[in-house]
Amino acid sequence: MSVVRVQVPASTANMGPGFDCLGMALQLYNSVEMTATDAGLFIDVQGEGSGGIPRDESNIVYLAAMRVFKQVGYKCGGLKIKLHNNIPVSKGLGSSTAAIVGGIIAANIISGQQLTQREMLNMACAMEGHPDNVAAAVFGGIAVAVPVDGEIKHIKIEPPKKMKAVVAIPEFNLPTKISREALPQQVSFNDASFNLARLALLVAALGQGDMALLGVSMEDRLHQPYRSNLIPGMKKVIAAARLAGARGVSLSGAGPTLAAFTDDNYEHIARVMKDTFKQNGVMARTMILDPSPVGARALEIK
Repeated sequence: MSVVRVQVPASTANMGPGFDCLGMALQLYNSVEMTATDAGLFIDVQGEGSGGIPRDESNIVYLAAMRVFKQVGYKCGGLKIKLHNNIPVSKGLGSSTAAIVGGIIAANIISGQQLTQREMLNMACAMEGHPDNVAAAVFGGIAVAVPVDGEIKHIKIEPPKKMKAVVAIPEFNLPTKISREALPQQVSFNDASFNLARLALLVAALGQGDMALLGVSMEDRLHQPYRSNLIPGMKKVIAAARLAGARGVSLSGAGPTLAAFTDDNYEHIARVMKDTFKQNGVMARTMILDPSPVGARALEIK
């Protein structure tokens, strides 16, 4: 029996105005161990979310693997899957993306590596629904990704030097479905123009390593104002982090995690974000995370 182990980074998506198209990989990793067997399905989950992640055929890693096997025509009698999770679940840090990407890559290796990286990227995006987290998790760094005629077009940007993400993770979960339902069906022309200008500035600033521009370029009118009502104290935490020295602050993915991007004062910003959440009735933990320059990769193949 061959044992495949795949490591996948966390990711923070949107980064303010980059709704569904901009994400960054973070040095916080999940791993997927997968073994083809003849003994049905066995799933073991350790770490984050271990109490709530299904261990049957509804498990998202298993579903991702089955999609690969079906596409390449691989007959699998059973699977043994071990999940080692460090990424918080349902917090806006790409936990579902990590599961999907890990399952696809592991299954592709087991079935003879018949899918290209592009095909795996497209498959993962089809399952996840949007490419920002997926492209960051697959390629690492900062990813700008857009679906075009069923294909994902993407550019990788190297994060600015010394840039870290200080993430404040509330204790409550915010399912993406609920966060999406808070968004309007239409937005004004002015709000669309506002976001386009700031996204262009943000991508240029990141590409040139200009951290000073992150504050204004991370402003958003498309999703954060509508989601702020779902996260008590969100606006106050963002303001407090900025006052504490953060270059830019945004909702991480669909939330409820908030991410402050900075090149200094990491510990102070983390403490201020945690304290401000607490003042608004929300218990939160913080992490200081470096960008991950590399994306998902196979660590062991036995």
